[in-house]
Parts: sequence; C-alpha cells; structure tokens
Amino acid sequence: MKKLIFKTLLLSGFSAAVISCSSDDEMSFNQEHMQTQNSKESQIAKTQTFDIRFGLLSQNGTKILSGSYDLGGFVATNTVTGDVYYTYGGSGFQSVPQYFDGLPAGTYEFSAQQGQGGWVGYGTVIGTVSDAQVDEDGYVTVYVPIAWEE
Repeated sequence: MKKLIFKTLLLSGFSAAVISCSSDDEMSFNQEHMQTQNSKESQIAKTQTFDIRFGLLSQNGTKILSGSYDLGGFVATNTVTGDVYYTYGGSGFQSVPQYFDGLPAGTYEFSAQQGQGGWVGYGTVIGTVSDAQVDEDGYVTVYVPIAWEE
C-alpha cells in the first residue's frame, strides 16, 4: 500500500512538473517574441535605400560634378539616428562625382572631409533622401558647398 501511494505521488509530482514547464504563458511569450522579431525584420526589409551621387558647390554657386579636389571623402550623418556613412577614396586629391550605394531614406547632414593638403574647406548641407529627390540618372545628387579654398 505504501508503494502504491508513493508511486501515485511520484507520478502526480512528475506530471505537475511537466505540465508547468509547458504552460501557455511560456508559449505566448515565445509567440510574442517571434512576432517582435518578424516585425523588426520586416521593418529592415521595408527600409528603402537610394544611390547617392556627391558633387561640390563652388563659392560662386556653380555645381561641380567633374574634376579633382583636395578631398578626403564625403560624409552623410542621419539627423534622427546619428548613423554615419562615408565615401572614402583615400587621402589626397579625389575626383568628383563620388558615389554611395544604398543610403537609407531619411534626413541627413552632408559634408566633406578635407584632403591631405588642407587646401579646401567644406561646409554642410541638410537634405532629405527620398523618392522625390531621385533625378533622371537614378541618383539623389548632393552638392556639398566649398566654404573656403586657397
């Protein structure tokens, strides 16, 4: 009789442990976690990206898309997230235009880094990257102003 009671209690305890480990709470947490993961992945997949063409804006207002300049590269900083994207072709003289493929949609502060010689200083410009700014060549063209040059 004692063995029967012991086996019954043991079986009941084991059953309770198994049932509590597979509760609906744990399953609903896993479903919520999977839904959150899927939502994040779909947001990343839905983020539209654009190809950027960088040029310069001379001190007299002329748009420049050719030539070599004392330029280290261009920088795009997202004004909301703070994410920074660079075009870097090395130090020294670089030719324009320069390109960045796959910049996510958003508002950015665009600037340029001085080249090795330090002969030209660059300003900044704020712009929105979206479908509305895509030109006939398929780029969003950004002109970074030349602030000073020697």
